[in-house]
Amino acid sequence: MEVTSVDDTTAALRAAGYLADEGLATSVFLALRMQRPLLLEGDAGVGKTEVAKALARWSGGELIRLQCYEGLDAAQAVYEWDHARQLLHLRAAEAAGTAGQRGAEALEDELYTERFLVRRALLQAIAPTDGRPPPVLLIDEVDRADDEFEAFLLEVLAEYAITVPELGTFRAEVPPTVVITSNRTRDVHDALKRRCLYHWVEHPDLEREVAIVRLRAPAVPERLAAQVAAAVEHLRATRLYKPPGVAETIDWAEALAALGRTGLDEGSVLATLGTVLKYREDQERVRAAGVGALVDAAARRGA
Repeated sequence: MEVTSVDDTTAALRAAGYLADEGLATSVFLALRMQRPLLLEGDAGVGKTEVAKALARWSGGELIRLQCYEGLDAAQAVYEWDHARQLLHLRAAEAAGTAGQRGAEALEDELYTERFLVRRALLQAIAPTDGRPPPVLLIDEVDRADDEFEAFLLEVLAEYAITVPELGTFRAEVPPTVVITSNRTRDVHDALKRRCLYHWVEHPDLEREVAIVRLRAPAVPERLAAQVAAAVEHLRATRLYKPPGVAETIDWAEALAALGRTGLDEGSVLATLGTVLKYREDQERVRAAGVGALVDAAARRGA
């Protein structure tokens, strides 16, 4: 994946289905050129995860996703031993009568080989590529993981190496492209931020969101795409529990297009409100404010 300029990066991301603004395209370009992890923070739904998917489509490398959550540890993120297969191997050796011949120590050595090693996301990401493009490692919602895991992750990213005591150290021949996302439910430690390049991903402006809908959902009429994007912009300015993200904009536009609509009207908005707002309280707030006002605002801004 050759990168020569920010403009080329913008064009390549667009060809992979992602419309990046100049700030994000610059961060991606620098992360690729400098072979540094890219930490993306922003509200849920602004398209952070899609950056990694677009990079994988662009490069042809495998997308390896590590979804973070509270309690995540090395067994889920790095590797574990396939105890069931190890036990079957022991029983097979005993049934064949070869366990005693080989000796307990030799049999134990057989159990701790790569044959019984289950590679999880981090170990997969540094495996030999055999001439294929390096993978794209997506570490999604790192803010949901514990502090201990974040410290371990920092150590892995420093050397792109992982030690398995029974086998030795695995080291990446070519570092993976690493994208880390955070919804900022808690602050990511400064040490991890120093290791990464950083970018805050904003919701797109109206013009770019219309372009995103047209790119990702080409069957949606242009007028409908503009009015839906304008309505979502209006909703985000409202005090909602969960403002809609870009994915909800695309879903809403596709839902309305599937109903044969070419523009917004009160009845269609009420019937499809659950496509764009996923909390009952938010839907009630919009209804109380008047759906007609939302439709009028969308018609003016999306004209």
